[in-house]
Amino acid sequence: MAFFIAIPMSFLKSIFSQEKKEQLEQGLETSKKSFFSKLGTAIAGKSKIDSEVLDELEEVLIRSDVGVNTTLKIIDALEERVAKNKYLGTSELSKILRDEITTLLKQHNENQVKGFEVDLPHQPQVIMVVGVNGVGKTTTIGKLAHHYKAVGKKVLLGAADTFRAGAIDQLQIWADRVGVGIIKQEMGSDPASVAFDTLESAVAQKSDLVIIDTAGRLHNKINLMNELTKVKKVMNKVVPNAPHEVLLVLDGSTGQNAFEQAKQFTAATEVSSLAITKLDGTAKGGVVMGISDQFQIPVKYIGVGEGLDDLQLFHAETFVGSFFS
Repeated sequence: MAFFIAIPMSFLKSIFSQEKKEQLEQGLETSKKSFFSKLGTAIAGKSKIDSEVLDELEEVLIRSDVGVNTTLKIIDALEERVAKNKYLGTSELSKILRDEITTLLKQHNENQVKGFEVDLPHQPQVIMVVGVNGVGKTTTIGKLAHHYKAVGKKVLLGAADTFRAGAIDQLQIWADRVGVGIIKQEMGSDPASVAFDTLESAVAQKSDLVIIDTAGRLHNKINLMNELTKVKKVMNKVVPNAPHEVLLVLDGSTGQNAFEQAKQFTAATEVSSLAITKLDGTAKGGVVMGISDQFQIPVKYIGVGEGLDDLQLFHAETFVGSFFS
């Protein structure tokens, strides 16, 4: 006789979230080691947080790719704390830093998605994905499709990167792997035409989510701007207010280059959210803090590994907690 034990959903969720937390901590290990090694060297032999320690910390944060503007905000906040309590010890620096960075990140990441299973605000919900070649754009689209399909959403991909050789085939491989539909045309086709066809199909099929890939050209900002504007205009004809989200994918391992790319794309189109990939194995995890703060755009997803489940929803407290754990 077989016996079945009912396992509470809350227990399964806690195991799942613990697993995610471990993946995140593992992915941020290199950044964490690098940061705390620099911090340890900077405050060696000092017992009190004073202006000298703050100067050293400023340099550590900048060298950890947090970015100059964000670093100065953090240092200003710490200076305020020190002014109120002149006896703060360096042993408390890690906790104080953790609090200030969490506060800063939460400013732009307050209304983040709580999970892939939540109801999407539109049907279909349309996400246009932008970013330069090589940042993991197509992989991010594939993993997003996997996550949403896993919770029962009907997903359709649109291969509107008709410029890069192999982009359409790469997206097709992901569609086959994940088991979702894809709309595509020949290489060199008009990207707006692909987007139009994708949305028409999505409406006819009653898809829940549409993810549109776009070309990652940056050598000519005017062309990029014109192309993305045209794609958006055409989508809007089929689904009102589409795209509902413009997701910029950045490679976290490139550090300051990611800042430059964010600058270029935010000038070319209205970016509403960020996905920062390749954070595993890099010492440049600080870029997440700097980019979100500087551009005042929420980080929605982070990539901490190559597995399908290694694209995670971003939560400011969990991210900072893993970094400082």
